[in-house]
Amino acid sequence: MQRTMLKSKLHRVNVTHSELDYEGSCAIDEALLEAGNIREYEQISIYNVSNGERFSTYAIRADRHSGIISVNGAAAHKASPKDIIIIASYAVYHEVELDKFAPQLVYVDSDNRIQSQRNAIPAQAA
Repeated sequence: MQRTMLKSKLHRVNVTHSELDYEGSCAIDEALLEAGNIREYEQISIYNVSNGERFSTYAIRADRHSGIISVNGAAAHKASPKDIIIIASYAVYHEVELDKFAPQLVYVDSDNRIQSQRNAIPAQAA
């Protein structure tokens, strides 16, 4: 059996740019791409915490340590500067791979600088 699992997440990053006339994609600070194990041109899902929009696109590289998160092209209608978003990528794993599976979870400050990284989300309390 195969399962699609959360591979990586950039949690609550702040949109810095929204470029309608730029070629479609989401530009992400290269340091965040590396921390989240997201490759340039990889498919990503974006969940807009600020307005509830959910959509998919692909990642492109922005300057390292720039803090840039730019939602581009048609997706620019779904996110605006200052919106808080979650960027997730998923991968398909064989059942036997799951014993060693751990997602890359990246947490940032308000300037999109890495504050912490984890490999698990705590259980939700009642």
